[in-house]
Amino acid sequence: MNKRDYYEVLGISKTASADEIKKAYRKAAVAHHPDKEGGDEAKFKEVSEAYEVLKDSQKRQRYDQFGHAGVGGASGGGAGGSAGNPFEGFGGYGGQTVDFGDIFGQFFGGGGRQQAPQRGRDVEVGLQLTFEEAIFGVEEKVTLDMDDECSHCHGTTVEPGYEMKTCPTCKGAGQVGRVMNTIFGQIQQNVTCETCSGRGKVPDKVCTVCRGKGTERRKRDITIKIPAGIDDGATMRLSGHGEAIGNGQKGDLYVNIRVKAHKHFTREGDIILSEEHVSMIDAALGTEIDVDTVDGKIRMKVPAGTQSGTDFKLSNHGVPQIKSDKRGPHIVSIIVDTPTKLSKHQKQILESFNA
Repeated sequence: MNKRDYYEVLGISKTASADEIKKAYRKAAVAHHPDKEGGDEAKFKEVSEAYEVLKDSQKRQRYDQFGHAGVGGASGGGAGGSAGNPFEGFGGYGGQTVDFGDIFGQFFGGGGRQQAPQRGRDVEVGLQLTFEEAIFGVEEKVTLDMDDECSHCHGTTVEPGYEMKTCPTCKGAGQVGRVMNTIFGQIQQNVTCETCSGRGKVPDKVCTVCRGKGTERRKRDITIKIPAGIDDGATMRLSGHGEAIGNGQKGDLYVNIRVKAHKHFTREGDIILSEEHVSMIDAALGTEIDVDTVDGKIRMKVPAGTQSGTDFKLSNHGVPQIKSDKRGPHIVSIIVDTPTKLSKHQKQILESFNA
């Protein structure tokens, strides 16, 4: 399926400035955010992808010159989609990939690959945060049903009071030899011992609770500390908090973060954006307004003569930078409301300015 033109996705021309690209992205991201009523996750991802390319001058130049292929977004080349890969079609039979390293290792190296350490499965979980929770950080507890370390043998697979003994099959080597018939004749090959799975040792007596598996299936509560400033779409990795495995390391826990859209605020990196409306008279004469921020209301001065679309910066009221004590700004865009219903006297007053 062909991708849409990135300029078309954002609704801008190919000569759009960086500021126009940014404003178009903000508008589209708010409109399509999947956590907002009426949002569209597919369009939100499409908008985000377009912005990631067009906001970068080098990526944008490559895109303008080569299209999606210039930024790694090509859907495929000619000749069955194999264009650009000069080795397509080699190394496989009937669509199956063949690892030549394995073949030559078996023929000439006797299975030279060493077995990788055993490791439990990784676990993935999703967390949805409010806008404020993502800004200031929060601790969340999740309950997962997973393979955890056996409470009886603590993952050793051995019944308490007994020890591991040398594997009777491989005599502690972790590998056994076998004869393999090949086109070169019979070749001796070393393979991983099936009795001890390459460890060289087996339990003198297997655990009576887990039956030598080393794990038990149970619910486990995990407290996840979400750092201040985390963004929508971020993924956190908690090492050693995944599933357990007998005589091996636990896998990792991956936490996928989603942040709900806010009614008044949007975010761009460490910047928080919002809009405030003032009347035409207040904009002309100047005024002070109360501005909502994530830190509460702040009194802000609007100078006389302020034009609609003018931005004001509230320093240190934006998003905290992860692993830093610094915060970005809060940018307030002023929208000047033009009256639509005027009395005759009000019209005369305004017309006097043109005299």
